[in-house]
Amino acid sequence: MKESTTAFRFTIISLEVRSLLPFRPILCGLLLAAAPLVLAQQPAASTAGRPQPETPVSASTQAIAHGRLLLVLPFENHTGQANLDWIGQAFPEIFNRRLGSAGFLPISRTDRIYALDHLGLPLNFQPSRASAIRLAQTLDADYVVFGSYTTTGTTLNTTAQVLDVTGLKLDAALTEQADLTRLLDTLNSLAWKVTRQVDPSYAVAEQTFVAADSDLRLDAFENYVRGLTDDSADARIRHLRETIRLSPHFYPAWLALGKAYFANQNFELAASTLGHLTKDDPNALEADFYRGLSFFYTGKYMEAEDAFAFDSTRLPLPEVVNNQGVAAARRGKDGAPLFQQAITADPKDVDYHFNLAVALRRRSDIAGAVREIDQAAKLRPQDTEVASLAATLHSEQQNPAAVATKVNASLSTSQGNANNSPLERIKRTYNEASFRQAAFEMEQVQTMRLSTLPPAEQAATLTKEGTQFFNRGLILEAEREFQAALQADPSSSAAHAGLAQVRERSSDPEAARQEAQKSLQLQQNVTAHLVLARMDLQANQLSAASGEVSQALQIEPGNANARGIKQALEQRGQQVP
Repeated sequence: MKESTTAFRFTIISLEVRSLLPFRPILCGLLLAAAPLVLAQQPAASTAGRPQPETPVSASTQAIAHGRLLLVLPFENHTGQANLDWIGQAFPEIFNRRLGSAGFLPISRTDRIYALDHLGLPLNFQPSRASAIRLAQTLDADYVVFGSYTTTGTTLNTTAQVLDVTGLKLDAALTEQADLTRLLDTLNSLAWKVTRQVDPSYAVAEQTFVAADSDLRLDAFENYVRGLTDDSADARIRHLRETIRLSPHFYPAWLALGKAYFANQNFELAASTLGHLTKDDPNALEADFYRGLSFFYTGKYMEAEDAFAFDSTRLPLPEVVNNQGVAAARRGKDGAPLFQQAITADPKDVDYHFNLAVALRRRSDIAGAVREIDQAAKLRPQDTEVASLAATLHSEQQNPAAVATKVNASLSTSQGNANNSPLERIKRTYNEASFRQAAFEMEQVQTMRLSTLPPAEQAATLTKEGTQFFNRGLILEAEREFQAALQADPSSSAAHAGLAQVRERSSDPEAARQEAQKSLQLQQNVTAHLVLARMDLQANQLSAASGEVSQALQIEPGNANARGIKQALEQRGQQVP
């Protein structure tokens, strides 16, 4: 059993980090480059005989390597009502989204199911402490979150517990009670409590968690969960389509529906469905990977190349770069540079060497093609297509005159593949864990670099990032950045103004007003004045709103939002000086 468990653990880790490993040298280089700058910012070490704190370099390295990987299991249904089983599956869906936004690395549902299957455990497995530890260790998770729920009349009672796998410690139970109609609020509040228990320094407000799903209907969310878990493919599609009908701006459902169409080989519907996600959506990379494949399988190679290029310019994992090259090759373009880039990132992948050999052969670079196909043959001797191409290339290398004859024949025909070259191989799987881990590691490196800046510059950078998140509708991520900015520089007027916007969006007007006023005490700015103006307008305090808008326009006369509020006030008979 020990050998099989070890082998499986290696398989899981390989699945999650295989595509990430090529980035390790780059990331390590960034860490090493940043280290002297970070160390230069640190005060001299004390020699008072007490243990010295960890330097930011080792702390960042530790954060990258370990400490934030988290497994959320479905919660146990203790209600006695089978029709509420879906709620147990809802916990991981909400928790993973919230904890991911809070800077953790949740293990996806797909990886969790894969692990349960290979451990011989049922998908509805409810763990004991010992089995939870075993599953977590198999997945290399640092924490496991599990729990249960009951009902009292129409009240849902939920309990969650966090198992610290490294310390083999079970934290105190966390509870939440609310009416079943407020299920989403309950799940988000409990997710916030879990986040705070695992990371007591986490500063984002509970209300921000709750507000993150304010536009999502409960019946739409139920259909979404059923659409992820139903055994029937047709039923999954039906539930997901109903989700979108009820909550058309819930983009995880668009992604799930697009992937369901893709699994059914309905590639045209998959491409159009996945196209609903905006380019700045958190799931845009995964959506465009499958969208690129959908275009590819329907012969729309230009659209496929564009979709893969979108991914590769943001997170150039080798399978995406390879697919961009394959799509380009189908259009008669030279994919060799992209295949070489994929090989540089992952030199042990047979398909990348094979594709480069095909591309170099088309260039009439037989020597280069032989070099690549020989490497592919060494990596996978049993690959018959590789062996066949290797034999052909070696024959052509030994008889250059025959190659010239073939090239002349191809030039005299309209056939694009007259020399019988095989087609390049495309990668058909998207490794979500690799994408998330690569993004997570890059974020850690960026955090480390940021720590070398003066406090005011740190705050300015973090506030800018928070504003970008806010403009994309990601208020939880936005607050995290604004809070970090204030930790770096408590006198940041812009960070307080950003927090005021978050509080306004999360329906906490009193806190929004307080943050806006703090911001204005530090420095006059348009953002804070407009937060106060909107709240005054909503409260029908027209004169006060007019004063705020007037001050905003004095700072920035052309501000479109200020002009819009001014127009709204004037339509209600309130003049703005």
